[in-house]
Formats: sequence, C-alpha cells, structure tokens
Amino acid sequence: MMRRLISSGSTFEQEIGYSRAVVDGEWIFVSGTTGFDYGRMSIAEDIVAQTEQCFRNLAAALASAGASLADVVRVTYIVPDAALFPRCWPVLRQHFAEVRPAATMISAGLADPRMKIEIEVTARKRA
Repeated sequence: MMRRLISSGSTFEQEIGYSRAVVDGEWIFVSGTTGFDYGRMSIAEDIVAQTEQCFRNLAAALASAGASLADVVRVTYIVPDAALFPRCWPVLRQHFAEVRPAATMISAGLADPRMKIEIEVTARKRA
C-alpha cells in the first residue's frame, strides 16, 4: 500500500513538519484541524463559526484523499473551554448525525489563544 501526504498549504505544516492528512491504504488520518480560513488567513472569534470552518477544512482534506465526512470513523474534539463545547453540538450533528463516529472531547490549551476548537478525524475509504 502506498502512503500519500496531503497538504493544506498552511505554512505551519512545513515549519513544524507534519501533513494535513496522511493516506495509508484505505485509511485517512487527518491532523488536528482548526477554524482558520486558509484562503483569508483569518479566524473567527466565535466557537460556532470556528467549528463550521473546521468542518470545511476537514472536508477539503478528506476530498483530497478521495473520501468525505461520511467516511469518518473516529473524531477527537479539543476545546480549551469545555463549557463552550455544547454550543458546537448543532454543527456536529449537522455533519455526523448519520455517520456517528466514535468520539472523544478533550479540554486542553491550543497553540494559538484565538483557537476555540481543534478537530482530528480518522476515516476509512469505503469499497
């Protein structure tokens, strides 16, 4: 099986030494993805808007790997302020209500204080 690296074009990937996603056979591992709009190099202040942008970024990475959000089998949410997490639930339901991946939420600091949520997913391409 061939291993393929996918980049979002973020300068952080080159500076730190990671890929937005790694495809290994039928598996796709997407790095922790924040709410940065890479086209504008901006980030919204609101956690809900950041969550929506996270999903756009995740969908783009998965599409580059030949998959979609429907292929996600595992998701990890990281939020600095756990009290804000319930505000994200409608966005999470919008994307995962039917998929229902295994999930974990961790409350921890993120690399940039503007970041309110980071989402990491693992997907498996369907035959």
